Amino acid sequence: MRKREIILSIAGSDSGAGAGIQADIKSAAACGGYCATAITALTSQNTAGVQAIDIIPAKTVETQIDSVLTDLYVKAVKTGMLPSKAIVDIVARKIEEYDIPYLVLDPVMVSTSGHTLVEPDVANHIIARLFPLTTLVTPNIPEAEFISRHSIHSPKDFNKIAEIFKNKGCKALLLKAGHLDTGTLTDHLYDFQTDTLTRYSFPKLNTPNTHGTGCSLSSAIATYLTAGFPIPEAVAKAEEFLHKAIENGINYKYGSGHGPINHFYKLTE
Repeated sequence: MRKREIILSIAGSDSGAGAGIQADIKSAAACGGYCATAITALTSQNTAGVQAIDIIPAKTVETQIDSVLTDLYVKAVKTGMLPSKAIVDIVARKIEEYDIPYLVLDPVMVSTSGHTLVEPDVANHIIARLFPLTTLVTPNIPEAEFISRHSIHSPKDFNKIAEIFKNKGCKALLLKAGHLDTGTLTDHLYDFQTDTLTRYSFPKLNTPNTHGTGCSLSSAIATYLTAGFPIPEAVAKAEEFLHKAIENGINYKYGSGHGPINHFYKLTE
């Protein structure tokens, strides 16, 4: 019988289904994997923004994780919104307890509109407890600025930011360029264990449908890692998937704000 690679997404739920757990499920499925979930927060949101966030009790998050990991063989965990220190501690403990091979951390700390989604002490706890356990951290520009406390104006600033992440215990960093105002976007993958830098370049697409791109990319990377691809190849395949999903979602209209990408573009090509 064929096996399907399984990832576990520990993240918030998006009622508009563009980001969070919902994006992770779609992204993993589109890349050939299977996504189990442990929900950390219920968000009331749509294409226009986030209206409310209700944090799930830490014990409930723990029982969700245990339910999945005691039954399914999970090779990769992908984390999104981790809204409390207690939840961060549980995630760190479970990664170690179940000896999960891969952890992809999407530091959901700042919204696209610039609003802080976690308290500073929680953000610091994520850095201290989880960065040393991660296979890869995948911040966008606002998140990288928030964590490093340095402004980013162009890719020329990336090396300085990467050094800060390295000093915080990060093993590998994918610094995403999507918020930069350039015709070509070049994401930078820093592998601090091999001291290598890999760049991934794509033309910037003019579309409002970019909600959930960070969630989708990180869960795609986790899926490809479980399939046995080394980090640079897993990132390359995930980047290609994301670019095509954005490109194939340009002509759709969702709500009044930032709509989702087209995860299942292969079904409609």
